Amino acid sequence: MKKIPLTKLETDIYTEKLENGLEIFVVPKKNVNNIYATFTTKFGSRTNEFIPFGEKDYVKVPEGIAHFLEHKAFEQEDGVDPFTLFSKNGADSNASTDRFKTTYLFAGATNFKQNMNCLLDFVQAPYFTDENVEKEKGIIEQEIEMYKDQPFREGYDRIIYNSFVKNPIRYTVGGSVDSIYKITKDHLYQCYQTFYNPNNMFVVVTGKVEPKEVIEIIKENQQNKKLKKMAEIKVQEYSEPDHVAKEKDEIKMNVTIPKMFLSYKFNIQEITEDFDLNYYFSIYTDLKFGPTSVLSERLKQKKIMTTDIDFSLIKIDHHLLIVFDCETENTEQVIKIIKQEFSKNDIKEEEFNRKKKAILAACVYMSDNIYSLNNKITNDIIHFNQVNTDMYNRIKNLEYEKLNDIINHLDFSNYASVIVNPK
Repeated sequence: MKKIPLTKLETDIYTEKLENGLEIFVVPKKNVNNIYATFTTKFGSRTNEFIPFGEKDYVKVPEGIAHFLEHKAFEQEDGVDPFTLFSKNGADSNASTDRFKTTYLFAGATNFKQNMNCLLDFVQAPYFTDENVEKEKGIIEQEIEMYKDQPFREGYDRIIYNSFVKNPIRYTVGGSVDSIYKITKDHLYQCYQTFYNPNNMFVVVTGKVEPKEVIEIIKENQQNKKLKKMAEIKVQEYSEPDHVAKEKDEIKMNVTIPKMFLSYKFNIQEITEDFDLNYYFSIYTDLKFGPTSVLSERLKQKKIMTTDIDFSLIKIDHHLLIVFDCETENTEQVIKIIKQEFSKNDIKEEEFNRKKKAILAACVYMSDNIYSLNNKITNDIIHFNQVNTDMYNRIKNLEYEKLNDIINHLDFSNYASVIVNPK
């Protein structure tokens, strides 16, 4: 067991890698009563072309299979529902799939050993049949149709699709109705045996626990299963161009006020280190368009928009995508304003330093919240293949001159817009 301190945050991460490749990260927090545990595979919706375990050639599986597999992982051969077991042990359980990962979790203050074993056991005991796979298709179809009635989700999925040309990150997490009906039991086992190997998974436990005890519980569970460490997984790589697939698009939905989505696609291959990049872009974008920005306040006072401008960042390989969205009757005007403002590098140094202090404060708060801390560790491993243990100093050492250098070297010519208009 290895102890890694989070610099300046009075928090330690205890970690160990088991013989089968499973990595464990434990963060004890004595000032809380709850425990939050996650079990994650590095398999999300963007991965649909790979060499399956034991084979030599690449295969392409239907879109939405990672999400489908998440649903079916709860199906047990003995018919016992894992949710029922967690509930009996006083814990809440859930799972989620995004474009990069699939995570299974529970949160509960008691019966940790039973809950941890339950989490590991049900995820590591796949049971797929032709019948239960066919049955699930109707359930997931209803879920897909439900999401199509959510304008912000529909607009967001469309802007991602239009921003990328080749990379399968452009497809929705759930896939389409057509694609999920192509999924078979064999597809699921193929993906499971490749990506649900312990060597491609990790456990993060945060809360009122003893690290040694947690690691011993997991180690004992894995030893009994005799799961072997698998070789490196080969996933198809894509030569993604800098330009977007489609610059303008419109969706007609049952909305009263239109929704606006605007994305910028940047090639960041030679800009800066991965860990720092999100901080610089978050500071710049928040100062320009955040809820406390001068522009946001002015647009709301003039009733040009009815909500704040939200933004999100997606990094994939050599590209970073920034997506803006808001609700407004003046979609074209807001798009024009964002374009004019975004490429105008006029951030003052005192503004930069003020925002840096706010991020430092959020960093301290995160280190004391078992859910935020767990998510931070999980996302670091997924996106950077390591935990950023020097986060506080990295934020503190961000430089105003470096921000200007990054912005001045960006190409702002690759963007896409989607408008969700009333029918």
